[in-house]
Amino acid sequence: MSLVKDNPDLNPSKAELAISKGWVQGVALVFIFGFFVMGFLAYRTYSDGMPLPQQVVAADTGDVVFTEDDISAGQEIFLRRGLQQYGSIMGHGAYLGPDYTAEYLRLASEHVTEQLRAQNVQDAAAETVEHMRENRYDESSGVLEYTPEQVSAFNEIKQYYAEFFGVDTTEHGLLPSKITDPDQIHELTAFFSWTAWASAAERPGHDYSYSNNWPPEPRVDNRPTADILVWSAMSLIALLAGLGALFAVYGRWSKKIGWQSSETPSLSFLQPGKVGITKAQKATAWFFLVVSLLFLVQSTLGAAVEHYRAELSSFFGIDLAQVLPFNLARTWHLQLSLLWTAAAFLAAAIFLAPIISGREPKRQHWLTYGLLGALTVVVVGMLAGTAISTFGPDWAAGSIFFDQQWEYLDLPRFWQILLVIGLFLWILIIYRAIRSRLRSESKFNMPWLFFYAGLAIPAFYAVGLLATNDTHLTVAEFWRFWVVHLWVEDFLELFTTVMVAYIFVMLGVVRRKIAIQLIFLDVILYSAGGVIGTMHHLYFSGTPVEHMALGAFFSALEVIPLTFLTVEAWTFLQLGSKQESRSSAPFPHRWSVMFLVAVGFWNFVGAGVFGFLINLPIVSYYQIGTALTANHAHGSMMGVYGMLAVGLALFALRYIIKPEKWSDNMAKLSFWCLNIGLAWMVFATLLPLGVLQLWHSVNEGYFEARTLGYIAQPGNVILEWLRMPGDVVFLVGGILPFVWLAWLGVRHAIPATVTAMEPETLFVIESDEAREDRTGLTAAPAAAPELPRSRYASDRRAPEDPDRP
Repeated sequence: MSLVKDNPDLNPSKAELAISKGWVQGVALVFIFGFFVMGFLAYRTYSDGMPLPQQVVAADTGDVVFTEDDISAGQEIFLRRGLQQYGSIMGHGAYLGPDYTAEYLRLASEHVTEQLRAQNVQDAAAETVEHMRENRYDESSGVLEYTPEQVSAFNEIKQYYAEFFGVDTTEHGLLPSKITDPDQIHELTAFFSWTAWASAAERPGHDYSYSNNWPPEPRVDNRPTADILVWSAMSLIALLAGLGALFAVYGRWSKKIGWQSSETPSLSFLQPGKVGITKAQKATAWFFLVVSLLFLVQSTLGAAVEHYRAELSSFFGIDLAQVLPFNLARTWHLQLSLLWTAAAFLAAAIFLAPIISGREPKRQHWLTYGLLGALTVVVVGMLAGTAISTFGPDWAAGSIFFDQQWEYLDLPRFWQILLVIGLFLWILIIYRAIRSRLRSESKFNMPWLFFYAGLAIPAFYAVGLLATNDTHLTVAEFWRFWVVHLWVEDFLELFTTVMVAYIFVMLGVVRRKIAIQLIFLDVILYSAGGVIGTMHHLYFSGTPVEHMALGAFFSALEVIPLTFLTVEAWTFLQLGSKQESRSSAPFPHRWSVMFLVAVGFWNFVGAGVFGFLINLPIVSYYQIGTALTANHAHGSMMGVYGMLAVGLALFALRYIIKPEKWSDNMAKLSFWCLNIGLAWMVFATLLPLGVLQLWHSVNEGYFEARTLGYIAQPGNVILEWLRMPGDVVFLVGGILPFVWLAWLGVRHAIPATVTAMEPETLFVIESDEAREDRTGLTAAPAAAPELPRSRYASDRRAPEDPDRP
């Protein structure tokens, strides 16, 4: 029996579009509208971002205080020495150290007030507001004037930073004597001063600053603007309206959208050991082993980063900052979180490609090993380059091999470029494997959607190359968040949906038409809010107010697809069990599917609930750069992409590992401990800490809530220590079993013998006799599942063809 002939829904030669063209038109309209608006916002970012003065001069004497070159050099030092992974600038960065914009603004305003009081000014506080809010920038000449009091403040704060960064101990969690060169201190202070000026000086024609009056600072009359309040309300209205529309549509067409069971007869799942694997598929076992080890290192570094918040100057009696300062540990922790999850996606796609196409080109496994080698070079280069950059030897300054960059893009320029090249080479490997299948399919059927989703990964990561170390801060933030948001929160979501849907098609659990509809629906829902919603990161980065208005409104819509996935989660969970009850062979991917279900849960909680909590402009105004941001980051990054990466790895390893060596108990242990550990992390520590810090920011002040003094308060320290049990469960019970299963994939892999297989088929349709045997209508035992016959030669090798490499 030929499954392909008997089930036209799985026919790989079927070239027609499997769904209505209306779906394609809907996606096209969403993308055209979204990226047209993003193009307009890009233009406004360049044309109306906060100005970068050519010179800052003293108003009374005309002496140059600092220059544009000083500001740019200070920004480069800030990035090169990893300070964006210690504190933050204009709200973005790490959360242990201060926000340098808010800190400079506080110190400068207090100094100006003291100077005015010394001059016997009657209302020094009100006069300080005038000094700080008056915009003395001349756009035609590019000259910004500082009052004598502001110049005096600059010189005093420069001395403050010389002492802070020059201290010869690790009391701040940084290297001893981190920055001592007077010129570098001058340039660094110039960078901080510029951002603080833009956060207080009123934008021409408006009564609020370039940063929309952020940070909250009563000493310069920085208070929430009307736009912050109005667009927070509009966000809530958008959310309520969107959810109402979703449930109205879902109630009307719930039988036609979302996860729907296949209508095929009873299936028999092809069991591990009965499914032949190709050489490239076997090679992915090494990928997954590297992934698991990087995951272990990354999470261990995360525990070290957390320990700094609980015990800043000692790691159980060890002065850890001497060799692994906080900012280096956090750099490695953040970069490895992106690299190990991305590597798992790459390997999973390579594993699925032969199943999609029914063939594997010659020497595909060598390309797979070559890609793994390139990934290893990037990881080692990133670790070494960022470490050298953090320690700061003079010979490394300015090198594309060693200069650390913006947060999330920390890896030095050379390794960033190499990673982009590697990602494009990966998609070429995928194209090489499935190109014969692509030729026989409509441009919007499953194989093409798989290819498009994969192509978006290198394409949108490459946008980060536009944010260089000397790029204007506002412009750099615009392009950086194309990676942080569009790449991570939109197009990796698309890749997630395509991979999950395709796996269920291969297992016969859903029909291809339903899977394609689900993918298009998710693209529309994600992109309708997600593309323009990128701007919710740029409320206070010196962009015009329309970035806030559009970002706030559309980011609220991002919760809608996550709500839809949650509603469908139970149906998703039942798909495998329903088919298992109809099959004579057990469902081999219970724990892979459980990880995919966890993705849906954390998508809603981590990305949806925790994300919406901090996306409202009025909430973001007080909490940006606090533990609530970290809470959202951990719940969404690990909860969604981490769980998906492990689930995809287990799916592939289930076929790679010899059946007698596989351990369902280890997969079960990993699943429960990773999810319990993550839940402990966010609900026992990060969420309560974030709420307390938000309250302190609103009640006492943002500057106060970001100080080390507040973080080190006894109550906060207790909450930090409470995270330890969850970290232990996560590391020991969650990651180590995953490492063991990945090791089994290398040590006990089945022989790679297959070069051709039935496309998209990991099951066979049972005959009536087999079904009767299984249900007990006859006494004969259930027949063992057999491999479907290949459409190629009996030795399961594809005939040579001119298109085959």
